[in-house]
Amino acid sequence: MTKLFSPITFKNIELKNRLVMSPMCMYSCVEEDGLVTPFHQIHYGSRAIGQVGLVMVEATAVQPEGRISMQDLGIWSDDHIPGLRSLTEQIHAYGASSAIQLAHAGRKADVNTEIYAPTNIPFHEHSATPVAMTREDIKDTIVAFQQAAVRAKKAGFHIIEIHAAHGYLLNQFLSPLTNKRMDEYGGTLHNRMRLLEEVIQAIQTDWDGPIFVRLSVNEYDTNGNSINDFIIIAKLLKALGIHLIDCSSGGIIPVSVPAYPGYQVPYSEKLKHEANIATGAVGLITSGVQAEEILQNDRADLIFVGRTLLRNPYWAREAANELKTTLQPPTQYKRGWNI
Repeated sequence: MTKLFSPITFKNIELKNRLVMSPMCMYSCVEEDGLVTPFHQIHYGSRAIGQVGLVMVEATAVQPEGRISMQDLGIWSDDHIPGLRSLTEQIHAYGASSAIQLAHAGRKADVNTEIYAPTNIPFHEHSATPVAMTREDIKDTIVAFQQAAVRAKKAGFHIIEIHAAHGYLLNQFLSPLTNKRMDEYGGTLHNRMRLLEEVIQAIQTDWDGPIFVRLSVNEYDTNGNSINDFIIIAKLLKALGIHLIDCSSGGIIPVSVPAYPGYQVPYSEKLKHEANIATGAVGLITSGVQAEEILQNDRADLIFVGRTLLRNPYWAREAANELKTTLQPPTQYKRGWNI
């Protein structure tokens, strides 16, 4: 069996293969209420039917002011639980495992209310100026993540991913480029990591499943966190009980990122070996051979695929054919799967 289509276990959850649908915002809550729509049902269910091992639901806001857009999914209210439960039931019905990415956009939120950040520095000159968070604001946000985890559990998700990448709130606290605070949440690397640590600990009070963290491992600025800083962060996250680092890059400041096939794989490889923690590789992984090479050479433990799965919900079949391995089809599709 190829490694891409072999199972892997995180804590109490076994994934049937190592292919993950990467979380991607769908901007599809047309009523701006954060509730699951029929589109979400079809979108996520079709990738489970397509035999993705882990379907990860898009960045889901833990507070309404933390939405990336007004059309984002939400998990800040118990009203969101039934729709999210319907998603997990759909995903599980076809043999996939489910995950949800808990997120807060911070200064990159595009909403019609005040937005919040570690300090009142806007993302760029045309962005809204955020309110610098007070300790009470920070406490409220920690509680929001904790309550979101409770709702995720009630909705039936198997795995939680904490979004601490792409320039969103937790990334803003982590980075010296955006965190200019002078209190216990700013200054040293350990202080800048304090909010992420407290969010993890709050989630763990009610959540007993695996927890992943997405990091932007390259900030593309010499004054930002270095790869050595991220090795330290990854080691600390492992000590906190995190099971995998989903290794992305960029987003903390406006900058052009040089993207090419596999451009982020070296980050997952470095953190995996130097921090001794499981990692996920993401970023222009478009073929089965490419994914298999990453896994066989021990450069990552999971393969996160995004835009490729937008183009083709059944990309897993294509990758399996390329690797000359058999991927069992959903019963309904047997007549056409192997033609």
